[in-house]
Amino acid sequence: MIFSHDMLQKQFRLVADFKPCGDQPKAIKSLTEGIRRGQRHQTLLGATGTGKTFTMANIVAELQRPAIVIAHNKTLAAQLCSEFQSFFPDNAVSYFVSYYDYYQPEAYIPHTDTYIEKDASINEEIAKFRHAATHNLLTRRDVLIVASVSCIYGLGNVEDYEALAIHLTRDMAMKRDTLLRRLTDIQYKRSHMEFKQGMVHVLGDTLEIFPPGQDTVIRVEMPFDEIETIQEVDSFTGELVQDYQEVSIFPAAHNVTTKEKIDRAVDGIKEELAKREKELLDAGELAKAERIKMRTEYDIEMLKETGYCTGIENYVRYLEGSREARSPSTLLDYFPEDGLVFIDESHMTIPQIGGMYEGNRSRKQTLIDYGFRLESSHDNRPLIFEEFEERTPQRIYISATPGKYEYGSTPKECLVEQIIRPTGLLDPQVSVKDAKGQIDDIQKEIDAAIKRKERVLLTTLTKKLAEQLTQFLQDRGYRVRYLHSDIETLERIEVLRQLRSGDIDIIVGINLLREGLDLPEVSFIGILDADKQGFLRSRDALIQTIGRAARNIHGHVTLYADKMTDAMTAAIAETNRRRIVQDAYNKEHGITPRTIEKAIRDIAQEKQKLELRRPKHNHQRIPKDEKKRLIEELENQMALAAENLEFERAADLRDEIELLQRELRG
Repeated sequence: MIFSHDMLQKQFRLVADFKPCGDQPKAIKSLTEGIRRGQRHQTLLGATGTGKTFTMANIVAELQRPAIVIAHNKTLAAQLCSEFQSFFPDNAVSYFVSYYDYYQPEAYIPHTDTYIEKDASINEEIAKFRHAATHNLLTRRDVLIVASVSCIYGLGNVEDYEALAIHLTRDMAMKRDTLLRRLTDIQYKRSHMEFKQGMVHVLGDTLEIFPPGQDTVIRVEMPFDEIETIQEVDSFTGELVQDYQEVSIFPAAHNVTTKEKIDRAVDGIKEELAKREKELLDAGELAKAERIKMRTEYDIEMLKETGYCTGIENYVRYLEGSREARSPSTLLDYFPEDGLVFIDESHMTIPQIGGMYEGNRSRKQTLIDYGFRLESSHDNRPLIFEEFEERTPQRIYISATPGKYEYGSTPKECLVEQIIRPTGLLDPQVSVKDAKGQIDDIQKEIDAAIKRKERVLLTTLTKKLAEQLTQFLQDRGYRVRYLHSDIETLERIEVLRQLRSGDIDIIVGINLLREGLDLPEVSFIGILDADKQGFLRSRDALIQTIGRAARNIHGHVTLYADKMTDAMTAAIAETNRRRIVQDAYNKEHGITPRTIEKAIRDIAQEKQKLELRRPKHNHQRIPKDEKKRLIEELENQMALAAENLEFERAADLRDEIELLQRELRG
């Protein structure tokens, strides 16, 4: 990672074609003053479409402090990151989510005597973003990280990570082999057939280092045992990007440590192993005693020989020099003490953060009981909620429907409402109709929306009902698709693109139509079985679903039910309360509501920085043997874009991949 003194001093600079309006200025002022007063808990009760992200951006720009925005899923995190990057194009906006495309944790099932070895498929593109995030936090102040709840999982000791960085300057005396050995110590691998992030390539007196958080390579020329030049070059074409006086090369893995600490750790591991083995032998558990002895001794040998072993995170207690249980180091430890914390869609994110620990502990305890892991492996875990609270001294909760925790923690004067939309749009009108005639009524609503060239969302409670309703409407000539968790990610994105572009008029779904979807073409939402008690038909869930129709001037929602439930009554009452406030504001300021206009290609056209976007290459300048590697990298980027619902970007990458493949075939 490259940095200079200027980067350390860089300020957040907010770029937008509009200024705060409606109740945004009041929210920004109130929340900013609360942070300056040292207020621990504040809540922004923001209705859908009121510009909550813009409010957060203004608070960051006003306070000029590093910030983290925590979201409850990758899709929402990606959308937020894209928005923040457009607001802060000159600053370090990074994306930090779980880098597993597939993850099967280590586990043991006693009643079937089945041991499941840890298995994972790592998305290298997301791994790159994670490294970029930690690099930015350690090298500059103008940093905003958009993260999922993976930020509360162990990441490796920040002090070791920072201390093991290799600092290089021009004219520094250093042998090539010395630098190569130091790079190997911090988990860089020598390149052979391929050259990608986390590798080093040797060309005579020149080393090319591919940092894990970048798409460019650091080329260090060092003839006569002295660093002559330090350059940043394009990883494919070799073109010069910039000359540097100094660079810092951070480790290729977050779980990295020194040889001295490994030697000390081995002593501690051996001591605990001897104690545990004796306990099992004394209890007559010979098989378990042999198992823990064999597995742990193998890990010890790997640590001594390579400085790493599979499951190294299970020995974090000893690698960090502690002899007792302690909370893990996480991304939050990379932040300075004055870091800002925003928890987006807090009604979903807070429970997620609070629920991570117990499930992990139960699984780990079984492994310990049956001789697969030592007791100290419990230190490899997510934060307990109380630990999360300790590491985030000032938090702002963002939600249209805050939960009990937010209301209980936030003083009344720190509960800030933001329900006025810059477009003047009101919350949609909500009506309740008898479930017995719902199909006929739905068809009338669909016909009216199609006539206005608008779209429709229908929500059901089950996958089976979604598929049956879709088939019914297809048989009657409607252009409709269903959307639920069994649909592949790429296909799911294509369905959403078809809805926005008008290739289809209706989507039938379950719970995928709530937070995080921006579909201004949708003017009608039909909620079937609205009176069925449960999570998907709670007050908050209904308010969130109703909010999907708040981006169109004709937006309205119908709840199909046989009876009125408390949840329905509360959701309708809150929606009507907001409509009254919004309408009064519009009349006072002479505002005429208008539908949000969002081009279908907006996601693809937003300016992106290194973390989420890189420009297309000039294929003519790429050597033929490098094109295969470029195809592989672009395929990783396409998969990530697809997962994050960036359907236009995924399509662009697919086209570039196909072009490269045709060129390779001649």
